[in-house]
Amino acid sequence: MLEHGTPEELGLSSSRLDRVTDWLNQQVESERLAGASTMICRNGRIGYLESAGQSDLENGKPFDASTIVRIFSMTKPITSVAAMMLYEEGRYQLDDPVAKYLPEFTDTKVWKGEGSLENVEDQTSPMLVKHLFMHTSGLTYGFMNANVVDQEHRNQKIEFPGTAGTLEELVKRLAGIPLIAQPGTRWNYSVSTDVLGRLVEVWSGLSLEAFFKERILEPLGMHDTGFSVTKGNRDRFASLYSPLSGADMSNVGKKSVSDSRQMKPGLKLQESAATSRYLKPTKLFSGGGGLTGTIGDYARFCQMLLNGGELDGERLLSPITVNYMRSNQLPDNADMAAMGQPVWSETSYDGIGFGLGFAVVIDPPKASIITSVGEHHWGGAASTFFWIDPQEDLFVVFFTQLMPSSSYPIRRELRTRVYQAIVE
Repeated sequence: MLEHGTPEELGLSSSRLDRVTDWLNQQVESERLAGASTMICRNGRIGYLESAGQSDLENGKPFDASTIVRIFSMTKPITSVAAMMLYEEGRYQLDDPVAKYLPEFTDTKVWKGEGSLENVEDQTSPMLVKHLFMHTSGLTYGFMNANVVDQEHRNQKIEFPGTAGTLEELVKRLAGIPLIAQPGTRWNYSVSTDVLGRLVEVWSGLSLEAFFKERILEPLGMHDTGFSVTKGNRDRFASLYSPLSGADMSNVGKKSVSDSRQMKPGLKLQESAATSRYLKPTKLFSGGGGLTGTIGDYARFCQMLLNGGELDGERLLSPITVNYMRSNQLPDNADMAAMGQPVWSETSYDGIGFGLGFAVVIDPPKASIITSVGEHHWGGAASTFFWIDPQEDLFVVFFTQLMPSSSYPIRRELRTRVYQAIVE
């Protein structure tokens, strides 16, 4: 765990931070969430760390800083860091074709956008490695339920994380499904980072699990983070919940997300901590969504990035590389709305671009949020979330276990309460 400081030492107001605590308690009392933790760090120290509710409603286990959760897509920035570590070693170039290292993508077709899955064309330009970081590869997710390509992902059980096969085997099967758009032309949330994780294996000669452990998790002291929950940590693992009604994964990328005012209060169990697949080791290491961990572990990862690639004497990346990763990479400095994604998980993407592994704020007024230019962030399907604000020397990590993340505007609500607590 990082060191603690008093709020006032870090330019935060103790009384205004009470609004964060009140909000956190309200999430539990209103039955939006079973439990949650929030950490606010500034100037390298923890200025706020509070929890509320339970990690397992059936057993009454408290949700606290030691609780282990499914971080799902918050795995993606870790995979992106792994890939950029190998970039710094000269293993590849960002504009290399993916097929140079994964030949199965050489002849992957592109769906024309209408009709059946047979209505396809050749790639007009190849899928590049940088497209995987940016989600402009033309790949998709099966849970989108938006078109025949998504449906084919479900038909073929292309699921990351999953239980069948290895990462190598699943990526080879994935390459046989058409893309939804020509590479580089559209932002579409996808299994791109899982393919990037497979490339980490090819470039390093290690499994993704081994690379994470040896090169990132152990050096950073992230001892509770992994693709499965060890036997000794099972009592700290949280159960996964969903709202009683009104939300599912198919609406996370649509404007018509659930109206939380119309949703019935209450929670239903989606996956018990006692019977979760994460209790058993897996052969399929999902770089897009496979990790579990604690809020303290993820805080160390965030602090490493905020420090420019180093923590406690362990340097993973150059500051120049980290700055490049958190720069908008979309063509002509476009935002994600202009690239075909107007909203994601209850958040408008006007004024928000994408770097190498996370979303990047390029125009706060256009995004209608109070934050800084260059703030970068991402979240997970179970409503976990983090953001890093270099201008304020600040990062925030929010952990809970509610799926899907589009159920409530939790992320915007928390942002408001954090920034109003900064007083110098």
